[in-house]
Amino acid sequence: MADVTHTPLVRHLRATPTSYVRHQRKGRLVHDGPGVAFWFRPLTAALSELPVDDRELPMMFHGRTADFQDVSVQATLTYRIADPAQAAARVDFSIDPESGLWRGTPLEQLGGLLSELAQQHALDVLAGLTMRDALVAGIGAVRERVEGGLRADPRLSETGVAVVGVRVVEVRAEPEVERALQIPTREQVQQDADRATFERRAIAVERERAIGENELQTKIELAHREEQLVAQEGQNQRRKAEEQAAAAAITTEAQANRQRVLAASQAEAARVVGTAEADAEAAKLAAYRDLETATLFGLAAKELAGHLPAIGSLTITPDLLTGLLGQIAGVLPAAATDSAPTITEREAR
Repeated sequence: MADVTHTPLVRHLRATPTSYVRHQRKGRLVHDGPGVAFWFRPLTAALSELPVDDRELPMMFHGRTADFQDVSVQATLTYRIADPAQAAARVDFSIDPESGLWRGTPLEQLGGLLSELAQQHALDVLAGLTMRDALVAGIGAVRERVEGGLRADPRLSETGVAVVGVRVVEVRAEPEVERALQIPTREQVQQDADRATFERRAIAVERERAIGENELQTKIELAHREEQLVAQEGQNQRRKAEEQAAAAAITTEAQANRQRVLAASQAEAARVVGTAEADAEAAKLAAYRDLETATLFGLAAKELAGHLPAIGSLTITPDLLTGLLGQIAGVLPAAATDSAPTITEREAR
């Protein structure tokens, strides 16, 4: 919107860079261009202001498909005034010299024209599509048809309006119809979800079975190895017992051989000693054989005396001597009787 500054006799107008201002005085064009600033007299000036920036025009309208179903289209149209002089000649963009405001509603007039033209092309497209096709591929078809139709429309080109672009946001059916159309898809999605759940469960069961088989196989393998270990331990213990028994047998045999050799040596020694003793006794007896009886008794008394304990003193009474002599007299000859006092004297000594 242009800024108008008031003075007593003249006014000053300053436009924005996106506003195209036309100043006519007495039917002649005085000032023309975007972003201009000039002085004018309000009684003789005819002013027009046209926006030359891009404008957004939201639209929403209803249409009917080939199967007589009602659908709604929501779109946005972008346009601009490409030829301000031509647009000012076809549409009233005049402004009040005092306030700088439009005297009418030119943008609404252009918006109505663009909306009607866009709806006409969109309805033509929807009339040739079924509702399902309109919901699936209607956005692209409507956008291409509306954009192409508006750019080729002669009325817009004569008005100086250029279409920059068309955006179709959505093509929707009535809520009940949409819900009805969504049911098969939802059912299919649910079936796919159930199938995926069942497949996941089947895979989980298969994996659990595989894990169970692996655990069972592992237990079998461990039992087999434990059996081998027990057998090996038994074999080792049996071999150890056999080795110990063999070692014990060797030790026992060695001890028996040693004892046998020792016994043989002892027997041989005893035999040699016995032979030596027998030879000594035989020699002694042979020596005693030629001695007299008295000598033998003397030797016997001497031998006996050697084995008697030590006698500190000996008292011989007549009774003891008489009894002893009486016993000896019965055995010894007279010669022995004569030598008895000698023995007694020796014992007495």
